[in-house]
This record gives sequence, structure tokens and C-alpha cells, in this order.
Amino acid sequence: MATISDALQAARKRIDNAARGAARDPALVMLLAVSKTFPADAVRQAWQAGQHTFGESYVQEAVEKIAELKELPLEWHFIGPIQSNKTRPIAESFAWVHGIDRLKIAERLSAQRPVGLPDLQVCLQVNVSGEASKSGVAPRELAALVAAVSTLPRIKLRGLMAIPEPTADRHLQHRRFAQLRELLTQLQAQGYPLDTLSMGMSDDLEAAVAEGATIVRVGSAIFGNRHYPNKENA
Repeated sequence: MATISDALQAARKRIDNAARGAARDPALVMLLAVSKTFPADAVRQAWQAGQHTFGESYVQEAVEKIAELKELPLEWHFIGPIQSNKTRPIAESFAWVHGIDRLKIAERLSAQRPVGLPDLQVCLQVNVSGEASKSGVAPRELAALVAAVSTLPRIKLRGLMAIPEPTADRHLQHRRFAQLRELLTQLQAQGYPLDTLSMGMSDDLEAAVAEGATIVRVGSAIFGNRHYPNKENA
């Protein structure tokens, strides 16, 4: 059975190969290790193998894990859907938030971000596949949300995030990720200083990197299969 260190090395190699295949610098693609449902010890093992950025989706679990590992120089990203009553611990505990799809959530994160901390780095989640069950702002509503969020204090809008529908169709994977890249390019042309595309996971990171991902979120390929106990909604 591969160790977490071995799995991290394999994930980095996949990113490296995908970037080079697309004539991109692999150093411009961040590997975000998705540690949700895995214990603090697994995060510690990943850190010992050189990983410093971790993604979490369940607020209570994440806050406890962050406290347990507070002596380590880790960067924590919240990547799950956000309920209004969970914004305060997210604003207080994380460096990045990837899944904002409503102005109300952005406003609460802005208001609740402690003044002594650096600005909270945020991405807006876009529903590029148009699934009714999927979180994310519709592409046609994105410009208005960007305009509103970009004016809020104590948060910094960095870019866009998407979780397209799962598919083994490589052409469709590329098309969905290209959609998000094109939306970012349009916003940049309008003068927004955005630099982040958070897209791609264990099963489709090659397509995401080829289409311009700057952050890929990899969990099962690093930590193994997840077992979901009864979690609170994030």
C-alpha cells in the first residue's frame, strides 16, 4: 500500500506531466491536499512529506483539526458549500475560501474576518455544468456577483472555482474547464485583477491543468478512499 508521501509524489508528478504537456510551468499549479474526513495525523504525515496547503469541507471537523495542528505552518482552504450560520468560524480559521456563490455569504465572511488577520482570499464557485443540484452561481449572473464581492473589505477576490459533473469523457472535462477559464479571461479583460482557477480533482486534474488550473484539489489520490460518517452540513 502506498504511503501518503508516495501518493503525494505521484500526484505532483501527474501535475508536472500535465503542465509540461500543455506548455505550462508546473510551479504555477498549486496542489491542494483535500484532508476532509481524514485525521490530523494524516495531515501531519503529508506535511512531513512537504505538503503545506490543505482543503477542508466540514466546519467543526476542520476547526478541531486546525487547533490540533496549530504548531505547524499550514495554509488552510475551505472548499465546501457554506451555510450562513457557519461563516464566522470559517472567517476566523481559514486563509482561503473556494466556494462562495452568494453575496450574502461573502458579506458575512467580510464582516466576520478578524481585523488582525490578512485578507481572506476567496474564489467564486460557478456552476459551469448547469446541474440543478450543484452549488455555484450561474455564468450569466457571475459578473454582478464579482462586481459586488470585489468591493468588500477584509476579503480579496482571487478568481473562480468549479466542480463540473463527474465524467470519464475527456472532451467534456476539457470543455467544462475551458468554460471557467474563458469566464476568468472575460473578467480580467474588464479590469478585475484575478489570477486563480481552482478546478480539477483526483479523476480529472490532467484536463484541468491543461485548461489553466492554478489550484487542483486532490484528496482520494493522496489519502485513500473516504468513509463519510454523519457529518454536519458545512
